[in-house]
This record gives sequence, C-alpha cells and structure tokens, in this order.
Amino acid sequence: MNPDIAPTALDELILTVVVDNATDTLSTVDAGIPQLPEVLSLLGRIPPTRRHDGHDAIAVFDHFCVACHGLSVLVRGRRGDESHTMLFDVGPYGDVWIDNAQRLDIDLASIEVIVLSHWHSDHSGGLSTVIAAIAAARQRVGTVDLVVVDLHPDRPDQRGFVTPSGTVMMLAEEPTPSDMTDAGGRVEHHDEPHRVANGFFAVSGLIDRVTSYETGTETHVSFRGNVGRADPLILDERFVAAHVRGRGVSVLSACSHAGIVNVCLAAQRQFPGVPIDVVLGGYHLAGAAMEPRIPATVDDLDRLISPRVVAPAHCTGWRAAHALAERFSPGRFAPSVVGSSYALTAPPKPRR
Repeated sequence: MNPDIAPTALDELILTVVVDNATDTLSTVDAGIPQLPEVLSLLGRIPPTRRHDGHDAIAVFDHFCVACHGLSVLVRGRRGDESHTMLFDVGPYGDVWIDNAQRLDIDLASIEVIVLSHWHSDHSGGLSTVIAAIAAARQRVGTVDLVVVDLHPDRPDQRGFVTPSGTVMMLAEEPTPSDMTDAGGRVEHHDEPHRVANGFFAVSGLIDRVTSYETGTETHVSFRGNVGRADPLILDERFVAAHVRGRGVSVLSACSHAGIVNVCLAAQRQFPGVPIDVVLGGYHLAGAAMEPRIPATVDDLDRLISPRVVAPAHCTGWRAAHALAERFSPGRFAPSVVGSSYALTAPPKPRR
C-alpha cells in the first residue's frame, strides 16, 4: 500500500445519502446491514407533538428528503477524538441539496472539502449554490479556511448522450471553477491519487479499464465550445475510499462509468490485502446498452470483489438492483435511498 495515498485507518465512518434517485423509508433492512433508514433518524431527533397510549407521537412524514436524479453523499470519519467531513458530489440542484441537508440536520460548517467524482451535471450542477451555503456557514462560526473544491482538471463545457434518432440528450452546462471560487470555495485540480481531510479519505486517479465487458458508454459525447466529440470512456471519473479499522475499505463510486467492477479492482490494487467493505453509489447498469452487462457484473462483484455490503444507488437501475439483491441478500444487500445512512464502526481494540 502506498503510504502517500493510503487513508488513515478510522474508528468510525458515517455515510449519509443527501441526494439520490429513490426514496424508501419503509422497507425493512436485513439484520447485520449497517444502514439506518431516514425515518429512524427523524424519530431520534424531532420532538414529539402528541401522546398516544402513553407513547410519544412524532410528525416525521413532512420531514422526508426529496429524491431526484443525481447523487450526493456526506462522508464523516473519526479516529479517536479527531473527526473530518467531506462531501462527495452535490447532485443537480443546489436548492434540493440545501433542503435535504436541513431535513437531515447536517452541520454545513463541518464540511471541509467537496470532491467532484466527474463532470456530469447530475453530480456537479448544484456546486455553486452548495459551496456558497457551506462558505456562509463556516464564516458564521468563525472558520477561516475556505471549503476545498477538489476537481479533475479535464473539464468539458457540457455532455450528453446520442439517442437512437440521432438527437443528443443533453445534461446541463457544467459550472466553471471561477463560479466556484466566487461562491467562496478554494478550487484544487487533481488527476492523480491523493488524500483529503488530513488523510482521512483517499481520492483515486485514473480508473484502469481491465474487464472485457465494462467498455464505457458508446453514445456519450462531450462538448468543448461548439465542438462535440465521442467520449465513451469518461476518463475524468474518480472514486473515493475510506478505511475503517477491522472492517475494510469502503468505496464510493458516483456513476461507475468505468464499470463498478473496474472501480473495485482499482480499489483493491490501491489498498492490497484490505477487504472491500461497503460499495456505495451508482453502478450505471440502467438502459438497453448497459443491461446486458448485469450478469457478468454481479458474478464478478461476488467472485472477484466479495464486498461486505453492496449499496447500489442512482443510475444502477431496477433490473441490476434486482439481480444484486438475488445474489447478495440476505445480509449483504442495502439499496441506497435518499436520507439513509451507513454507520461503519471498528471493533473494540483488545485489552492489554
């Protein structure tokens, strides 16, 4: 393991889904899955308004987060008395992110760094609004350091997908680094593996494509100026990893354009000998072009990666989620939905 990019072994890691495509706070969670449904979090912090049969009655249904097409995950790590917080992507709309953050009672001032996984507006669109909100919160509590915005330097203006008719289905235009600076962030560009938040979290560099079937998205195009070019590989994509002592390395992959198996293989190479814990994010297996990859992906996740928990989100698609549930349930499948969180805690250290 390269000590320059290996994250600190943490005592605790909390992953909170701030933006995701789906909402589902009523389904049960398998025993042993470290997922806390949104409703349990609300019941634990909203004061009661009535009593019934000797018990508190708490209004929660008007506090649920809003789902939309995108992804954002708040990542909080602790080692001993030291803790750090980062944000992985922000989703497409700043107002949705801020509203959900309020409903989740997130301390905006605690967020030290925002890592953008890749340049797609369903992950980057809310950046300027979110940066401004975090900067204002940090200023109110007297924090001098600006929130760091960690970006890949290869930024297109806009991206899209060619439909069968030839029309390009466009994402929104990408925010500019100057927009983010004006909003109160400190922009950093990285295309190599590195650590953030005092070494608590690792950000990948280029994700190697090694499987035979994870070949990118053939219909994808990137625009720079008025020129659009085929860009099936989306090489600016990066993942984030965090290591909890005694559990393993958790992998956050926002869209897995490189293929979720390639992402996990890259994490294994980056952190050899450490098991993979939770794999949270979009597995990008939705759509006619991607769905044929589902059987091989599920097989290789099971055979080559063997994660403790698969937590598919965002662009995974219901067909892939169903196949993953068939393979990894019970006990290893936890579909990600907005408002849910994962509490990963290291086992107690043995007494001397």
